[in-house]
Amino acid sequence: MPPIVQIKNVTKRFRLGEAEVEILKGVSFDVPPGELLAITGPSGNGKSTLLNMITGIDHPTTGEVVVGGRAVHTMSENQLAAWRGENLGIVFQFFQLLPALNLLQNVILPMDFTARLSPRERRARAWQLLELVGLADQAHKLPSQVSGGQQQRAAIARALANDPPLVVADEPTGNLDARLSDEVFSLFAHLVDNGKTLIMVTHNPELARQAHRVLEIRNGLIVRDASPSAPAFGLPSEARGKG
Repeated sequence: MPPIVQIKNVTKRFRLGEAEVEILKGVSFDVPPGELLAITGPSGNGKSTLLNMITGIDHPTTGEVVVGGRAVHTMSENQLAAWRGENLGIVFQFFQLLPALNLLQNVILPMDFTARLSPRERRARAWQLLELVGLADQAHKLPSQVSGGQQQRAAIARALANDPPLVVADEPTGNLDARLSDEVFSLFAHLVDNGKTLIMVTHNPELARQAHRVLEIRNGLIVRDASPSAPAFGLPSEARGKG
């Protein structure tokens, strides 16, 4: 089975005043279907930039980003919007729930955009997803009326609304305590056990240790690409442009 994500010699540069800054320096790796991948490393070293490449929010300066067989880096904004709705679920650190909608309505919203299901089917699926994340009894509450952990679980339900094969999460437990972080990771593991592929950027070493694989980025280069128990590469970081 082909990889669901292929990152091919990706670089990202931008200008900062008179200087040119290179955030990613020729990064390459594949993600097979059904993997739970944790991307780790210090802040400002390219983790979130890499995730933005996979989602099409940002584009590489050079290189290729292929997701589900589609060259994401070549798509127009309209093509990207349609593609994300069908193929990608995104979980943000700050939840990004619409404050004027209750949790049920927030989960229904992505299905309204794709319109693959009837209104009745959308509502039924939203209920099923809230049950999956343990929030059926909170469905009619606004985001401000539930805890941070509950908001994040609602955001995960929303990310699953259109049944995407790939879910990406940017610091999904960054605002949660240890217990709630474990709950969120358990939910992620359940999704992967049921056929999803999940890529997670995290600073949390406990969560990273539970992933199938850890990819560590420092100074725009992959310095480790292995199972969580494996040691870091014994090569100079400059030699690790490709993972």
